[in-house]
Amino acid sequence: MRRHNLATVVSFEFRRTVTKRRFWIATLIVPVLIATVFALTYFSSRATSNSLSAQKHASFSFTYVDASHLVNPEIASRFGGRAATSVAGGIAAVKSGRIDAFFDYPAAPATHSILVYGKDVGIFNNAKYSSVATAILQASAIARLPSPSLAPIVRGAVSVKSTTYTNGVTSPGLNGVIPPLIYLLVFYLVIVLLGNQMLTSTVEEKENRVTEMILTTVDARTLIIGKILSLFSAGAVQMLVFASPVVVGYVFFRSSLSLPNVNFADLVIAPRPMITGALLLLGGFTLFTGALIAIGAVMPTAKEAGGFFGAVLGSIFIPFYASSLIVSHPTALIVEVFTFFPLTAPVTAMVRNAFGSLSATASMVLVVELFAIGLFVIRMAIRLFQYGSIEYARKVSLRTAFGLLTKR
Repeated sequence: MRRHNLATVVSFEFRRTVTKRRFWIATLIVPVLIATVFALTYFSSRATSNSLSAQKHASFSFTYVDASHLVNPEIASRFGGRAATSVAGGIAAVKSGRIDAFFDYPAAPATHSILVYGKDVGIFNNAKYSSVATAILQASAIARLPSPSLAPIVRGAVSVKSTTYTNGVTSPGLNGVIPPLIYLLVFYLVIVLLGNQMLTSTVEEKENRVTEMILTTVDARTLIIGKILSLFSAGAVQMLVFASPVVVGYVFFRSSLSLPNVNFADLVIAPRPMITGALLLLGGFTLFTGALIAIGAVMPTAKEAGGFFGAVLGSIFIPFYASSLIVSHPTALIVEVFTFFPLTAPVTAMVRNAFGSLSATASMVLVVELFAIGLFVIRMAIRLFQYGSIEYARKVSLRTAFGLLTKR
C-alpha cells in the first residue's frame, strides 16, 4: 500500500540535494566571488585613501610652470613644490633624476590638459603625480573664492532632495519601487540557481531505473509536490548563503567598500504592490517549476533534458532586455504581450507592479492565469512522471501527454 507521507519526501529530497558536492560548489562560488570583489574594492579604496592623503603633502619632489596664473605659490609650496624657470628645464630635471616630477599648467586648464612628467614608479603609483597636480589647481581656485562657503559648491558636494506628486499625493519614487523589486530578484535567483535541479529532479530516478520502486511506496502527486517544496527549501538556503557576504560587507565595511547608505526607514512598503508581488512570485515559481519538472518527466536522460533548460531560462531574460520600454511605455503592444504571455508574464508583471503601471484588474487576471496554468502544468508533470517512468529509451510524445490528461 502506498504511503502519502509528504514530510518524508520533502525531508529526503532536501537532504539529497544539500548533501551533493555540486550543490555547495554552485552555492559557495557566488559568495566567494562577491567576497573577492569586496576585497579588491577594499584594498583599492585603501590605496585611494593613501593617494588622497598624499595630496595634502606630496611625498615626492616636483617643480611646475603655470601659464594660467591660477596656481597659488603658497599652496604649491605646502605640497612641497617650487616654480621652475622653463618647461624644458623642468622636463630635463625629471629625466636626469634631480626631481621626481614636473607639472606644466596650460593657460586654459578648463579646456587643455595639465602636462605631467614624472619618474616611473609603477603603473598604479604613477597616478599620484596627476592627483597632486589636480589638487594644487583645485585648492588654488577655491582660495580665490570670495567666501569659504562656496568651496563645497565648487567641489560638487551639493545634495538635492526631490519631491514629486501623483494626483496631488506625494510619490514615493525609488523608495516605493525598491521593496516590490525584491520579489523579482528572488525569482531570478531561484530559477537560475535551481532551474537545472528542477529539470533533472525527475530524470535521475528514470536514469537509475528506480522509478517503479518509488511509485510503489509513494504516490506520484506526493512525490512531485515534495520535490517542489524541497527545491524551494534548498533555494532558501542558497539565498541565505549569497546574502551573507553582502550583509557583512554592508554592516562592517560600508564606507571602505563605497556602498550606498540605504536608509531603510525611508523605504515605502505599500500593501497592494507587496501583496501583488508576492502572489506573482509564487505563481511564476509554480509555473516554471511545473514546466521544468514536466520536461524532465518526458525526457529519458538528463543530457536530453538539459537542452530545454536554455530555452526556458531565456524566456525569463527576454523582458529584461526590454526593461526600459516596460518602465517608460507600459502600454505598448509588445509590453502587453510580454505581460500576459505565460513564460514572460512573471518578470514583466513584477517590473510593472514595482513601477505602478500594473492595474488592479490586470494584477488579478495575471495571478489567476499564473496559478491556473502552473497547477495545470504540475498536474501534467505528475501524469507524465507516472507514464514516463516506464519510458527509459524514448521521449513521451505530446499527443500521449495530452491523452493522459484527458483520462480519469
